[in-house]
Amino acid sequence: MSAARDRLLYVTDLAYPARGRRYGDEDVFLASRLRADFDLALCHPLDAAALMDAFDAVVVRNSGPVLGYREAYDAFRERASATGARVYNPLTGRADMAGKQYLLDLCARGFPVVPTVDRSGDLHRLPDSDRYVVKPKLGADSVGLRVVGPDALPALADGAVLVQPYVVFAYEVSFYFVDDDLQYALYAPDPERRWELRPYEPTARDVEFARRFIDWNGLAHGVQRVDACRAPDGALLLVELEDLNPYLSLDALDDTGRDAFVAAFTRSLRRFLAR
Repeated sequence: MSAARDRLLYVTDLAYPARGRRYGDEDVFLASRLRADFDLALCHPLDAAALMDAFDAVVVRNSGPVLGYREAYDAFRERASATGARVYNPLTGRADMAGKQYLLDLCARGFPVVPTVDRSGDLHRLPDSDRYVVKPKLGADSVGLRVVGPDALPALADGAVLVQPYVVFAYEVSFYFVDDDLQYALYAPDPERRWELRPYEPTARDVEFARRFIDWNGLAHGVQRVDACRAPDGALLLVELEDLNPYLSLDALDDTGRDAFVAAFTRSLRRFLAR
C-alpha cells in the first residue's frame, strides 16, 4: 500500500439478510469506488475493535442492527474513545446511533415527529387509534416491532419500548445527506412495497423539514438518512433519523446520481481525515 494514501477500515456485514435490500452489493460498489482515493480493507463489525488501530479511520457502513452484536459494538465504541480513533460517522450522533430516545425527546420539544411515548402514564398524549406500533428502544430494521390494539398498551408501555399510533400515510420518503448537504431523495409510492423506491423531487419545504433534523443532530461529518411519512393532512412526520449505518439505496439512482454521491462521499472523507 502507498504510504501517501489514507487507510480506511470499512466496516460492513456483507452477508446480512436485509429484507428487500442488498447490503453487500451496495458496499462492494462503494468500496470499489473509494479504492481510487484510499487504501481500504473491509471487515465484519465483530472484528472492527481488533483491527482499527492499523488504519487512519474507520468507516461504518452497512453493519447491520447493533441489537445483534451489542457487546462487540460497545467494545468498539470504548476502544475508539480510549485510543482517539477517527470513526465515520463520528460516534457523537444523537439519533439512532444512541437508540430511539431521540424520538421521545423531539416529540416533547414539538418537532414534527410521529407521536411517541414510552410509558403507560403518557398514553393519553397519543391520538386515538384502533392500532398502535410498539417497538424496542434499542431495535432496528423492524426487529421486535408489533402492531397491537389499544387494550394491550398499558401492559407493554414499560419504558423499554416506544409506542406510536399506526399512521395510515400516503407514502414514505427518505432524504440522504452527506455532511449537511442533501444529495438526493427517494420515496416508496406504494406503502405496501416500501423497498421499491423511486427518485423524489423534494420541495423547498420538504428540504427545510429534513434539514431541521440534520441541524439538530449536529454531526459535522457523515452520511445520514432522514426517513419521513406523508401524513393524511399532507404534512411530513419524522419516522427515523439514521445516523449510524444508513442503507443508501444507491441502486435506485442512475449512473449520474451514483457518481455524484460517490464524489460527495469522497470529499467528505477527505475533509474528515484532514481535521
